[in-house]
Amino acid sequence: MDKYYAKYLSEKTRQDYNLIAEHFSSTRQFLWEDLKPLSQYTQKGERILDLGCGNGRLRELFKDKEVEYTGIDNSEKLVGKAKIRYPEADFRSGDALRLPFPRDYFDKVFCIAVLHHVPSGEFRLEFLKEAKRVLRPGGKLILTVWNLWQRKTSRNLFLKNVFLKLIGRSKLDFKDIFYPWKGQDGKIITRRYFHLFTKGELKKLAKKAGFQIKEIKNLEREKNRGNNILLVAEKLDKMENLM
Repeated sequence: MDKYYAKYLSEKTRQDYNLIAEHFSSTRQFLWEDLKPLSQYTQKGERILDLGCGNGRLRELFKDKEVEYTGIDNSEKLVGKAKIRYPEADFRSGDALRLPFPRDYFDKVFCIAVLHHVPSGEFRLEFLKEAKRVLRPGGKLILTVWNLWQRKTSRNLFLKNVFLKLIGRSKLDFKDIFYPWKGQDGKIITRRYFHLFTKGELKKLAKKAGFQIKEIKNLEREKNRGNNILLVAEKLDKMENLM
């Protein structure tokens, strides 16, 4: 993908989530059941980064744990929602490709349903490398992406984009789509950018970013909601990197 178009899509995604912030947040008032088991990856006293925190609902995952939690998102309006909902927590607006944190700072980075919104292989690799930079050696990345291949609408949009690519009328990459977001009245408000991941592609990308894969699997979801992909990866300590 052309880098300038990728930058345009990144800005479009930010604007899209500001546009739908009110409705989007109302659909995510509670922590979905499939995310609750992810609390097993945290321990008392850890520094946690919620990368792409949205309205902050993942904060619920750590409410009974003594951790130092920070959330960051590029949608200012969603961050505003998070600050109102959890005034005691540290929420910030920022760019995931230029995180305002020092190297080796966090014990865990959680990234829930965000990476599939990052356009181009180049930016996705930068995204993961930046997450790795702020992790301490031995720290873990806990990341999920939507498995949109399970949805008929997504498959149809994928085929449409393939056709448009072949005739030179799409700037998207082959596994990219624009998925509609509908308001409460059923009318389309905007079409959000998505990249359609497979487990194999996600695993390869994380390895390229320098992570050691600890786990990759389908994340079981509630009935009739399909499965998403969970990746757990570790930043090697400095001695292992030299070997």
